[in-house]
Amino acid sequence: MATIVVTQQPAGRQMMIGSVQGHRDWNSGIFDCCSDCKSLLMTYFCLPCAICDISTRTGECMCMPWFVPGGLLALRARLRTLGGIQGSICGDCMVLSFCGLCAICQMQRELEAMGL
Repeated sequence: MATIVVTQQPAGRQMMIGSVQGHRDWNSGIFDCCSDCKSLLMTYFCLPCAICDISTRTGECMCMPWFVPGGLLALRARLRTLGGIQGSICGDCMVLSFCGLCAICQMQRELEAMGL
């Protein structure tokens, strides 16, 4: 029977990939809905389809925004994190509360710009 002696402890977790603050702005503004007719029409005529599309493109279950409280807010924060976009949970909450449809269109445009 061989005995293994540990002479060095494993390094601590160093999972930080980028800055917490993000390194860039959104690719398009919140009110640039008319610049992309596809996302505008999809959001306006079939909001559930648009939200499910965003969810699956970010790697989440398509039902997550519907069954998880605050799911749409979490989805926007995930998109910001994936894209290194500057912002905050508070800002995301305000945009979704006051300009929800525009925010969803912006998220779709951002996914297109990111190639997802």
